[in-house]
Amino acid sequence: MNDRMHLELEAGYDLWALIYDEELNPLITLEEPVVHAWIGDPAGLRVADVGCGTGRHSVWLADAGAAVEAYDCSAGMMAKAREKLAGAGVRFHEHKLPDPLPVGDDTFDVALLALVADHLEDLETTLRDLRRVVKPGSRIVFTVLHPAMNLLGVTARFTDPGSGQEVRVAAFEHTFGDYVTAALRSGLDIEEIVERKADAVVAKRVPRMKKYVGWPLLLAMCLRKPLT
Repeated sequence: MNDRMHLELEAGYDLWALIYDEELNPLITLEEPVVHAWIGDPAGLRVADVGCGTGRHSVWLADAGAAVEAYDCSAGMMAKAREKLAGAGVRFHEHKLPDPLPVGDDTFDVALLALVADHLEDLETTLRDLRRVVKPGSRIVFTVLHPAMNLLGVTARFTDPGSGQEVRVAAFEHTFGDYVTAALRSGLDIEEIVERKADAVVAKRVPRMKKYVGWPLLLAMCLRKPLT
């Protein structure tokens, strides 16, 4: 019996949505403090949460007083997000990258592309569009599974609760340089790059991470649209 199956993006995340919020995901543990630090106090900001998934960032943003527009291609993920954010004023849009966001130029104070980019073949098109929709001087917060993990055969994956099989969701093995080059070619300034490693604390919390201790797990970039 094959103990692994491969699914395309929407089908993979529709299935993953069933357990996504219950999983112990060390990548999210490392990522969220970085995102919160770069965005700061979101009260009063208009924020695009692009690839919102089950709404983990949208919940924090809305609770803190941001006006959130949430985008995702997975109906299953968005159903979970809508349930959690009912009455919070978040506006949801079914949307698949790299299609342009259905908003005008200079709309948002912040755009968030969190744990999405490894599913995009054309990075530059998406980053150019995010540059278009944020205001001059505004930030794009970008996070992704660190490409070093690809060297160990790790891509976006989960265990199907029904069959027990490992499910791999369609992804592209971009390099560190691919992400940096795409940002620069999109006309964005790179303010900061952060890498976070799996460590003994993460491994204790998530035992399957023990063999990855010392390896970079998270890549994050704080990008900014130039004023001119």
